[in-house]
Amino acid sequence: MPACRIDELLTRATELAQVSDTARLDLELLLCHVLDKPRSYLFSYPEYELTSDQLSQFEQLFHKRLEGHPIAHLTGVREFWSLELLIEPSTLIPRPDTECLVEEALELCDHRPKQVLDLGTGTGAIALALASERPGWAVYGCDRVPDAVELAKKNAAHNNLERVQFIESSWFQQLPEQSFDLIVSNPPYIIDNDPHLQQGDVRFEPLSALTSGADGLDDIRHISSESPHWLRDGGWLMMEHGYHQGEDVREILASNGFTSIRTVQDLAGHDRITMGQIRSSEI
Repeated sequence: MPACRIDELLTRATELAQVSDTARLDLELLLCHVLDKPRSYLFSYPEYELTSDQLSQFEQLFHKRLEGHPIAHLTGVREFWSLELLIEPSTLIPRPDTECLVEEALELCDHRPKQVLDLGTGTGAIALALASERPGWAVYGCDRVPDAVELAKKNAAHNNLERVQFIESSWFQQLPEQSFDLIVSNPPYIIDNDPHLQQGDVRFEPLSALTSGADGLDDIRHISSESPHWLRDGGWLMMEHGYHQGEDVREILASNGFTSIRTVQDLAGHDRITMGQIRSSEI
């Protein structure tokens, strides 16, 4: 295999444009992964020639990306909040939009000790982000998928946040009896058989973490109906959802006794996070 320089490989971003809106960034991340270097290295040493082993590894990853495999699956990591998360195909890859949920949770609750639950934690992204910002909070995460729970524990150790507790549980089903000040969740909210599930990176992610019934709201209904029994008086439920589901989620929360209901938009101006508060007199 002939030698190839970093700057020569970077010109191949045009090939990735057919499968990615961030082709140049994707290419840079693949090179950084192969070289085990930060992105700054690519621009400081553009004349560096990859070894034959490095070039072979790069070509394999590059062609997998051309097939649509997510970058996070190819590199095994994803940045979320201020954390580096290990990624496996058994869990949903954390999206930047979900950082809006972390921001809203931190803004809603002060630094005083809180009991917080992340339902369907996946990689542990939300739970770990909250714990990293609020050392005084007792944060728990649960997921029904054993591999996801193990991955979340690995991410806790990887980010020195072992105090976060992860539990195998299908929503509330296997949780020990306790109450929370805040319940957060990024549940599945895509409709079954949505044609977009056959496009792009999402093809390689677990359907169980994406779809939720004919209107995408089955899990949100379940969480909303069960949460009042797990929340302390004045506690909050906060959920991520689809850009077109804000009104429906507000109605679901209201029908389950929540008040002070509001929806927050993401950076693109789309409805993304809806929250509500529960009072014991209203349950």
